Amino acid sequence: MSGATQVIELSGGNQQKVVIAKSLLQDPKVIIFDEPTRGVDVGAIAEIHSMINGLADAGMAVVVISSYLPEIQALADRTLVMRSGRVVAEFGPHASDDEIMFASVH
Repeated sequence: MSGATQVIELSGGNQQKVVIAKSLLQDPKVIIFDEPTRGVDVGAIAEIHSMINGLADAGMAVVVISSYLPEIQALADRTLVMRSGRVVAEFGPHASDDEIMFASVH
C-alpha cells in the first residue's frame, strides 16, 4: 500500500475541499454549492468560504444554496428566498436576518 491517503479517511471538511477541487477540474462557468459546509468543522468552514469567495472574485458564477442564514449573509451579493419552489423575495448584500426570515415564512 502506498503512502497516499484515501479521501474517505479525510475529515469532512477536507473531503468537501476534495469534491470542490474535482469539480473545478471540469473548468465550469457556473458552480452550485448545495449546503457546502454542512457537517464540517468550524476551521474548514472558513476555508470553504474563502474558496467560494475566491471563485466569485475570479469571475465565476457561484450559486450557494444553504439553510444556514449566517453562511448566506457571509457569502451572498444577492439573496433569493424560496418558498414552495418559488422565489418570494430578493435582497441585496445588506439584508437583515429579520427581513430574510420574514420573507421565508410570510
